[in-house]
Amino acid sequence: MAAKSLASCLFCKIIKGEIPSYKLIETELSFSFVDIGPLAKGHSLVIPKYHAQKAHELPDEYLQDILPIAKKIAIAQGAENYNILQNNGRLAHQVVDHVHFHVIPKPNEEEGLGIGWPAQTLEKEELQKIHDEIKGRL
Repeated sequence: MAAKSLASCLFCKIIKGEIPSYKLIETELSFSFVDIGPLAKGHSLVIPKYHAQKAHELPDEYLQDILPIAKKIAIAQGAENYNILQNNGRLAHQVVDHVHFHVIPKPNEEEGLGIGWPAQTLEKEELQKIHDEIKGRL
């Protein structure tokens, strides 16, 4: 599949070399670089060379290329603990409207990604209803 880019997109400009970056790994489908506003030392990004705002808009072959790169970067960072994070939409904390995966070392309680997890408790009947709805759309 041919790459798709958007002239005004920050990450598309980085891929094209119009904005400098600290490139790590580049493949035919993906580009990775060190984040300039890191949450921890080594925080890096992996982005597809296809402009899509959200993961579900991205062709599968790009998604297949990204995770092995994220894995290599996580290993190279040398952190025992790390997060691989991908946000979709403003409410989900996406800032740049181009699919991107963060690889964030978590060396200690202070550095890295801080996250809340407001888990809900649902009755079995409600879980079954949700399951049935999702399963019916698959």
